[in-house]
Amino acid sequence: MEVQLTIDQEAFVRHAVATGRYRREEDAISDALAMWEARERRRFEVLVAVDQAEASLARGEGQRITTKQESDQLADEIKRRGLARLAKLQNKRVQ
Repeated sequence: MEVQLTIDQEAFVRHAVATGRYRREEDAISDALAMWEARERRRFEVLVAVDQAEASLARGEGQRITTKQESDQLADEIKRRGLARLAKLQNKRVQ
């Protein structure tokens, strides 16, 4: 496969090689593609998570948060449950 880079892209790659960031131009391009692949993989994971969350809400599971007050209440509940779990763990360690 051959790919034509813009003048700016070529300069960017050559600068990376000239400054020692990469040994070869191919290494710079390979790294760029690896980062793109990782970003796309993460994007896919986020989209899957959103789909799962929407399906969960459609089944009547979960809780829809639409106001700051609801968000604050949920945060307080999560903190309360977390502190309760932590206290339980600490009590078990003391015994």
